[in-house]
Amino acid sequence: MEKAYKRSRVMYIIEAALEYLISIFFANELLPELTKSLGISDGVTGIISAIISLGCVFQLVSILIRNERAKPIVLAFSIANQILFMLLYLIPLFGGSRVAKIVIFVIGILLAYLLYYIVHPKKINWFMSLVDDNKRGKFTSKKEIISLISGMGFSFLMSWIISYFNEKGKVETAFIIFASTIFVLMIAHSLTMIFSVEKKQEVSEKKQGIGEIFSTFRNKGVILVAVVFVLWNIATNSTKPFLGTYMLNTLGLAPWFRIGFLPAVSAVARIIASVILGIYADKKSFSKMVSICFGIAGASFLAITLCSPELGESNGYIMFTIHYILYGIAMGGINSSLINLCYDYAPVGKRVGALAVTQAISGVIGFSTATVFGLLVDKIQKNGNSIFGISIYAQQVVSIIGILFSVLAMLYVLIFLVLKKKKATVKLANEKSEKIEK
Repeated sequence: MEKAYKRSRVMYIIEAALEYLISIFFANELLPELTKSLGISDGVTGIISAIISLGCVFQLVSILIRNERAKPIVLAFSIANQILFMLLYLIPLFGGSRVAKIVIFVIGILLAYLLYYIVHPKKINWFMSLVDDNKRGKFTSKKEIISLISGMGFSFLMSWIISYFNEKGKVETAFIIFASTIFVLMIAHSLTMIFSVEKKQEVSEKKQGIGEIFSTFRNKGVILVAVVFVLWNIATNSTKPFLGTYMLNTLGLAPWFRIGFLPAVSAVARIIASVILGIYADKKSFSKMVSICFGIAGASFLAITLCSPELGESNGYIMFTIHYILYGIAMGGINSSLINLCYDYAPVGKRVGALAVTQAISGVIGFSTATVFGLLVDKIQKNGNSIFGISIYAQQVVSIIGILFSVLAMLYVLIFLVLKKKKATVKLANEKSEKIEK
């Protein structure tokens, strides 16, 4: 049986890489090409990009689905959501009004992510149960690195395709190629699941309801960490969803640079940083590490505030390269830190529920943030890219908000997690010293 588990672990690494390649078609770099063809504004495109933030809310549904085998439902839902992703790239080819196409697109992408996130926790639990507990860190690191590396070459290829057919005025042909590629990836992705085995999972006799999960918020430690999640979600969702359209529609950056080079340079920075930051976190703490990462993220948003077409063509290329490198470094530590902080501060028996609800609440706030700032972006652009009489681009404005909340998140962690823990440690040491003296 161990041989089957080993094969399944290899399948999991391939499955994750294939799933990552499909996600590239809906990342901030490539999605604007599709929304532009549908006549969707920059602000609305940003809101659509932030739909992924609602994924954590959809995951709560997974908790209510109780079944012994995860494989059948995960496989079925994965095929369904990937078919929807494929069809989204065919919408520009359909007849009908522009409004109808936009409505179908929004409903389609929302439904696709709903199906994806409902079974995502079950898929993770299925595959990670095949990995030795003492090797999970090394395994997940290897899995992520392989996905990022495979995505580099793939992104360059997709950027070349969209650039080639854009120049010929046949962007619909590129969309057909993209849809066909998603279909092929879906087949390969499904096969990795079919050829993977599943350990029999014990179903808890006690049904875990939403009310019981939300009760974890009575714990002060969970509340402390939840605020960190919220601040970071506001920082990133106020800014990141709108940068793709800024590069495409305002700065006119080349497809090879937007879709190929930037994700690649960010991935390299993230891989290197994750190793270094992981060592730092083990020696110091995840709190100290994430506070540094929030500061770096703030610096990455600062690069966007200094980016404007009036400063010359090279300005956009330079500033976005700086942004992607710094943001990649920051993300090399933020994702793992947030999860580990939740596990550090939540009671052992309520860690899963605490993580689920914390991510769900911060996800809703993140999407709401993107919605509000999406409307702001459209308003500033309709006003001739000026606010209060000051000439400034909408994406520069939202980047200032990103800086503000990144700094707030950094200060919050330093004050309420790092310093508080340090004071608690000193107090405990003093109490022990007094007991020894007595």
